[in-house]
Amino acid sequence: MNTFDGKVAAITGAGAGMGRALAIALAREGCHLALADNNPQGLAQTLELARAAALLPLRMTTRVLDVAERQALFDWAAATAAEHGGINLVFNNAGVALSSTVEGMNQEDLDWIVGINFWGVVHGTQAFLPYLRQTGNGHIINTSSVFGLFAQPGMSAYNASKFAVRGFTESLRQELDLMGIGVSATCVHPGGIRTDIARSSRIRDNVKGLLIDNEDQARADFEKLFITDADQAARVILHGVRRNRRRVLIGRDARILDLLVRLLPSAYQTLVVFVTRRMSPLGKRKSRPGVRDAKDPGGVN
Repeated sequence: MNTFDGKVAAITGAGAGMGRALAIALAREGCHLALADNNPQGLAQTLELARAAALLPLRMTTRVLDVAERQALFDWAAATAAEHGGINLVFNNAGVALSSTVEGMNQEDLDWIVGINFWGVVHGTQAFLPYLRQTGNGHIINTSSVFGLFAQPGMSAYNASKFAVRGFTESLRQELDLMGIGVSATCVHPGGIRTDIARSSRIRDNVKGLLIDNEDQARADFEKLFITDADQAARVILHGVRRNRRRVLIGRDARILDLLVRLLPSAYQTLVVFVTRRMSPLGKRKSRPGVRDAKDPGGVN
């Protein structure tokens, strides 16, 4: 797909962040848009910005929905095909984050994150694929994460959902290659992107004292790792679609961690544990002279 001019793109998570940036970038290139998000205010703002960015009048529609609800995605896909006369691209971009230990994780949190991050991708892919197939010129873009390549403590559910997106999309791409129906797929692995995901993430008390000091500081520290802006991320993604890339890494942090996992496929975990111990509240307490760990009453560390 060398051009997006005159194409139709459906985007989930379009109310902010990368979804909004993709909508604006595609509008500039003459692409008609079907935008979805669970935040009606954010969705309306994106629509206004995309219309302002378009050089020519474009057809743009919106739908407020929860991507975890399978029927909502199928209804939206059918409505989009009817309203736009066809669909060429679907960006399964909606995502959320959760910080919790495995032992302390509750079922509601697990269902929430897997429902959005993984099932949202599955529902969006299955709902739109028949319409992409009809055009004979379609592309599915599924957002995983650098944490779909690399795991860290306290993020097991997030890691699981993003590793699942990676495996699902890589298998999907192979099936599409075998079928030769004019539809392709790309898995996107962003590093730290300047979006609202840190502010909207769930952080449970069970990681406090082990991995973080307090919730507000954790969110602030997390946002310091966001080194790539959403507009740049959108440009990289669209370049990857043009090149029909199987995998798109966004940001130097994603490239570095991808290389680390390639070089140390299992040993990288030991490195993560070492660094986490040094930087965690427990490690910081141990590093102070005269501070004794409650679990180590025998002496000063």
